[in-house]
Amino acid sequence: MLCVLQQKQQHALRRFPVHANRTPSPSPRGPARPSGAAPAQAPSTSAGAAPRDLSLLEGQDSPGPLPTAGQGLREPPPARPLRLSPRKRRRRPGDPDSPRAARRPEGNMSLAARRPHRREPLSLVNLRKRNLESGEEELASRLDHYKAKATRHIFLIRHSQYHVDASLEKDRTLTPLGREQAELTGLRLASLGLKFNKIVHSSMTRAVETTDIISKHLPGVCKVSTDLLREGAPIEPDPPVSHWKPEAVQYYEDGARIEAAFRNYIHRADAKQQEDSYEIFICHANVIRYIVCRALQFPPEGWLRLSLNNGSITHLVVRPDGRVALRTLGDTGFMPPDKISRS
Repeated sequence: MLCVLQQKQQHALRRFPVHANRTPSPSPRGPARPSGAAPAQAPSTSAGAAPRDLSLLEGQDSPGPLPTAGQGLREPPPARPLRLSPRKRRRRPGDPDSPRAARRPEGNMSLAARRPHRREPLSLVNLRKRNLESGEEELASRLDHYKAKATRHIFLIRHSQYHVDASLEKDRTLTPLGREQAELTGLRLASLGLKFNKIVHSSMTRAVETTDIISKHLPGVCKVSTDLLREGAPIEPDPPVSHWKPEAVQYYEDGARIEAAFRNYIHRADAKQQEDSYEIFICHANVIRYIVCRALQFPPEGWLRLSLNNGSITHLVVRPDGRVALRTLGDTGFMPPDKISRS
């Protein structure tokens, strides 16, 4: 029994160690015993019961009370007061109470309506602002404010034949055959009897020269140059081909640019447009093929399965409801057979 009590006392000392720099506290049962005095007798206990005070066993000192602040232990930091505040509701841009909605005039178009891809009109109307009294009539009138009313006709023209062997891009000018092809394409567009609104062309040399020749047959049509329509690698083709393997980084550099061109130019008409529009885009084969796949919602990785001749005409139609139709793809039927090329 004595060994068991000693083990418990040692366990208590390890759990509550006595610091060396602390003055021994007096025993709660009385003053300290003078040196040389006989140890106090432990009170008698009943058989099988353990003594209540471990300090009375074997004449060992009591571990005493726990050390206080300034005696080896740091004082715990004061508890911070708990702030109880009502939970704030997260505001959304479409809420009437949000600051962004308050700054925007009621009659102006939202940011989504000005985006290139022209979302569905129903997604542009804030249904929370609908008047419960007027109901569906007010919703229909607000939808008419965002609905497109005109059709866009997009003519994608591939540049004419050019000198492929030139090392610099500025030296890749049109060949004599390429100039004849551009003349034939311009005559074909003029014979359609359409009122073209504008010509958007790539800033590369072969596209600029093709535009200059075609525009002679379409007087009064403004020309706009852009770098978005420059030739490049839009996306890795599937299945891959062995004769054309650009570097992997080219897909990331050119792909984002060509995708931006698609979103910027291929969309439904603006709600303010009242009449149908006819626009010409003179660019390159890779760009046209990728745009066709994206416009028809085909897998864009299959763009290399299509083939376009030089000076060919691809006609896309974007209706007011957002539906896209492909009228012609790479049309060169207006050219004599000896004037057709693909390089």
